Order: sequence, then C-alpha cells, then structure tokens
Amino acid sequence: MADPATVRTDARRHHDPQVRGFASDNYAGAHPEVLAALALANGGHQVAYGEDDYTEHLQRVMHSHFGPTAEAFPVFNGTGANVLALQALTDRWGAVICAESAHINVDEGGAPERMGGLKLLTVPTPDGKLTPELIDRQAYGWDDEHRAMPQVVSITQNTELGTVYTPDEIRAVCDHAHERGMKVHLDGARIANAAASLDVPMRTFTNTVGVDVLSFGGTKNGALFGEAVVVLDPDSVRAMKHLRKLSMQLASKMRFVSVQLEALLAKDLWLRNARHANAMAQRLAEGVRAVDGVEILHPVQANAVFARLPHAVTERLQKRFRFYFWDEKAGDVRWMCAFDTREDDVDAFLLALKEEMARQ
Repeated sequence: MADPATVRTDARRHHDPQVRGFASDNYAGAHPEVLAALALANGGHQVAYGEDDYTEHLQRVMHSHFGPTAEAFPVFNGTGANVLALQALTDRWGAVICAESAHINVDEGGAPERMGGLKLLTVPTPDGKLTPELIDRQAYGWDDEHRAMPQVVSITQNTELGTVYTPDEIRAVCDHAHERGMKVHLDGARIANAAASLDVPMRTFTNTVGVDVLSFGGTKNGALFGEAVVVLDPDSVRAMKHLRKLSMQLASKMRFVSVQLEALLAKDLWLRNARHANAMAQRLAEGVRAVDGVEILHPVQANAVFARLPHAVTERLQKRFRFYFWDEKAGDVRWMCAFDTREDDVDAFLLALKEEMARQ
C-alpha cells in the first residue's frame, strides 16, 4: 500500500480554514486526533457490517463509560440514532412524550413520524426540560384504543435551549416514567457538553439514574461523522441489529465510525473538546452581558448562548459572522461554540456586536 504522505491528490481546498462562525458546532471540522485515528484504521481488510476489530473494541470502551451491560450500535447520524432508538422502544401503536422544543419534534423533518411511524406527544417547557408534572400532561390513555399509547419519554441532554438536567432531575423523570410502564430515551447529541458542565461522568446521569437507551453524539464533539445508539438496559429493546439495517443505518465499513468514537472516548478527548466549547460559550456570554440592549434568554450551561437583540442588528451581524435566528419574529438568536472556537473568534464577534449595536 502506498504511503499516505506520498499519495498524490487533485483535490483542492475550497474554503478559508481560518473562518469560524457561531451557527452550529456541526460547522466545525474533525478533530486532528480523530483524523489520525481514521488513518490508523485504514489499510488492509476488516470484516464488514460491524464484525471488525474496531467495533468490537468500541464495546469495551463504552463499558468503561456506561457499565458492562451497555451495547453500542454505531450509526451514520443523529436523526438515524434517535429514530432507531425510539423504534426499538415502542410498539406499532406507541407514542413518545417529548418537549415541544425537542430536536425529534422540531429539527428532524418529520423522520420519527414518517420513517419510524411514531406519534410524538409534545409538552411546552419553559427551559427545554421535562419534569414528572409536565410528563403527566400527556401520560394517560393507555387503555384508550383511540389514542396512541404513551410508551417512551424522550429527553435531551443538554437540551435544545442549552440548559442541562441535573442527575436528580433525570432520575425523577426515569422513576416517574418507569412507574407508569414507560421507558426513557436520552438524546445525547451534546452529551459530552452536559458532562463537562456538570463535571461528572456520563454514567451519572444515564444508566445510573435509569435511562434505558441513549443516542450518543460524536459529530458535534469533533467526529467527522457518526453516532451510536447505546442500549443501557438490555431488557428494554429487542432486535436492534435488524432495526438498524431496516432503518438504513448499518454501515458496511463500520470500523470508520467506531474508530472515531473510540478516539473520542478511549481517553479524554471527548471531555477536552466539550470543556473548551463550554468555556468559549461562557466567554461569549460574559461579553454579551456587557452590551446594552442585548438580552440573554436562558442560563448558559453548555456551549450555546441564546439572546434577543434588534432584528436589524442581527441582519447586519449575520453578514459578518454566520449564525441563525432561533425565533425570528421575537428577535431571538442562537450562538453556538465548538471544540475549535478560539478566544479571538469570540472577541472579534463581541467587537462586531458592539459596533452594530452602536449603529442603532
């Protein structure tokens, strides 16, 4: 096999690698340590469809984080992970209780409903977090054949509003759901950021407190692509391997998904990346608080800052830095930090924000 360092490529760089914005942690590239792991896994032949050495080793890495009964099923992306996990936890007539702001409700293009055949029972929440009391707004009618049966409670850690559940809050959700015969799914697209914020191991707010199945996110934390459905309670699901294939989430060259997750999780890369992204969000929030006329909407507990500012300021600022409206009518925006966000990125953005506010 040719030495990768000597292989000629006709590919060209089509972007400026020094440009970073605040639109999404999905905009960031892959961490160099992840790219190095991919190169390490390349070369030679490995058995396809998950019977490779890297996927086998990933199971042992997952055990170190989530206990000896955890089983990881690598998949391509977050929507696939969520839909697959929820399918595994429900019957054909089942429904999922979630926050109105949940990613599965707002940002997955109807995939849970159209691809998974699931009914979502949504609940408005002030901070993106479900509580036992909020769950009970939809947790009823199990014997009513005219209503989809609530079988799963799905929560997101950290939430779509950047807030973080405490372990006790998740335990209360799990206990309440289990008492009513329901299971609990945790969308962990940014689970590393939550663990870094709480300064606890990931098991502290997952399998230890009763979460049944986890969607583990890698892409937002430095992976090139790839997530995993992690079954924490083996008795909670059935036929995961068949469902993964049926859901078009079975990678033939799975070693290249598994080795990325191993690179993140085998040591502390996942935590280093998350802590840095969170710290940059704190730096951004501190600077924003000093700008008159800009309001921070939610506690900044992970790597997101939600703010409200004049519409015209946002439109001008978006010409200088990429970010999105969260609620355009209200003037709400979301600013995201990533593992590769730099202090000078934050400072330059704050300077631009002050300049545009001064023009008002």
